[in-house]
Amino acid sequence: MKIVILGAGQVGRTAAYHLSREEANDVTVVDTNEQVLRDLQGRLDIRTVAGNAAFPTILEAAGAADAEVLIALTNSDEINMLACEVAYTLYRTPTKIARIRSAEYTSTPKLFSAEALSVDVWISPEQLVTDYIERLIRYPGALQVLTFAAGRLRLVGVRAESGAPLVGQPIRMLREHLPDYDSHIVAVYREGRRIDLAPATVIEADDEVFLFATREHMRRVMAELRVAGGPARRIVIAGGGSIGFRLAHALEDSHHVKLIERNAERARYVAERLENAIVLHGDAADEELLIEENIDSSQVFAALTNSEEANILSAMLAKRLGATKVMALINKPSYAGLMESGSIDVAISPQSVTIGSLLAHVRRGDVVRVHSLRHGTAEVMEAIAHGQAGNSRIVGIRVGEIPLPDSASVGAITRGDEVIMARDDTVVQENDHVIIFLGDRRHVDQVEKLFVSGTAA
Repeated sequence: MKIVILGAGQVGRTAAYHLSREEANDVTVVDTNEQVLRDLQGRLDIRTVAGNAAFPTILEAAGAADAEVLIALTNSDEINMLACEVAYTLYRTPTKIARIRSAEYTSTPKLFSAEALSVDVWISPEQLVTDYIERLIRYPGALQVLTFAAGRLRLVGVRAESGAPLVGQPIRMLREHLPDYDSHIVAVYREGRRIDLAPATVIEADDEVFLFATREHMRRVMAELRVAGGPARRIVIAGGGSIGFRLAHALEDSHHVKLIERNAERARYVAERLENAIVLHGDAADEELLIEENIDSSQVFAALTNSEEANILSAMLAKRLGATKVMALINKPSYAGLMESGSIDVAISPQSVTIGSLLAHVRRGDVVRVHSLRHGTAEVMEAIAHGQAGNSRIVGIRVGEIPLPDSASVGAITRGDEVIMARDDTVVQENDHVIIFLGDRRHVDQVEKLFVSGTAA
């Protein structure tokens, strides 16, 4: 597949990294910064073009004339929208994805209707990250919370705690403990490595466990892996930027929210637009300020400033001062994994959160949803099974007989409004949404081929 990526910022570089590693993708990246492009080309098997991403000559040089997908990820909403318009007008590019940050545009759906701007899909990394953090806060103890089937199904990552009911017990006991609750453990990571699963596999303290459960059963299932704790009510947010402001706005009616912003003008701006949250002008890495604001009684401290270093330092300080759970926004996925092994409970990589939204529109087969896991080393995808028994690689086949790579497993199936936890004898039917956990992203192509229409292999 020929893909043109406009913008080599953090999100653009991450998209180029993931897409160029997948078989049969021909990726070209456009940016005005030639040094960044040289560095990127030295590390990835891609083409690069230097210039303004909205100029017809630059798009022509990048191969937009025969590209199947254009992904506009520059820092300018206007350039992203214009580039999509130019690509459609000149080349009728089939799929055009644009990063749109400003709510002034996204709050007007008519702009992106069929008769308006030539943007097929718009994404807002800031809103995606905000939604992601909000889910983590609403599910205390979760490392990741992802939604499927219009919210009816959840995939959650939990750190197993000593003393929890399932810790020290084999996996099969989950069904015995909760016979009336639908759930399915799909992966367990121990000391950073995925272990082979069997019904007799024993869950140990500090294991990272990924499991599927329906929305109404999720909290009860999570309680099998962690010592009971109350809901998070007292939230402290460091940083009043786009993500911090959105999160405070989303939580202020149901939580006790304090937001700390070091820039006086921005603090005033945010305070005028929030109704119930308390806005403080100060430095979130100021120990005296945190003590004065009773950080030790807060259930969540979320460091969401534009400075990676400030986020790490303030989150570590808040944890030392007694905050129950600390989160930090960290741009480098490799740093994020490193930080979680220390005093930071959850390291949030905006690129890892965003990449799934892009991949779902680029993958072969009828892939409708993709989520990146464990800072990009694993993922979960939702794809639709097409065809009929006998001429499909997946329809009419039992889950236990699907030719999946060793790192992959079917976690759940949604059939209309029904959510089915996958067992070995579950038979896949036409139009089922099959949700697959993939522990090694190098096997993505092998999984995708199962959902490409055609004769059974």
